Amino acid sequence: MRFLVFLIPGDPQVESGKLPDPRGVAAMMKYNQALANAGVLLGTDGLQPSAKGARIRFAGGRATVSDGPFAAADPIATTYWLWQVNSKQEAVDWASRCPAGDGDVLELRQVSELGLRALRRTSGRRTGRDGRPARPRR
Repeated sequence: MRFLVFLIPGDPQVESGKLPDPRGVAAMMKYNQALANAGVLLGTDGLQPSAKGARIRFAGGRATVSDGPFAAADPIATTYWLWQVNSKQEAVDWASRCPAGDGDVLELRQVSELGLRALRRTSGRRTGRDGRPARPRR
């Protein structure tokens, strides 16, 4: 099963574009390498401040665009990971090892496989459980 993991920092200064502490970056790189070595990590990246983003809200059949920055009261993720694990508990165990700072929050959300199954049925292409093209059968 796949989990999308969001890092929501406890320090509001990260929205200002302030660079993280180099020791924290080194610890996070080591953590990411451990995830990769274990075959858990499918993808990860940091996110730009919300000032460079937008939110689109839908009501009455219309889309309304709001450019960032977003209100400080809203939780704003600064990093994401996509993990392939065998259980929610395994995802929680990996998340518990994250070198996050005081006040930081990790939110784990299991990826729904419904869209992937429908895509497999309608595309005619075989895909693996992770959504990547399946290896040809021999």
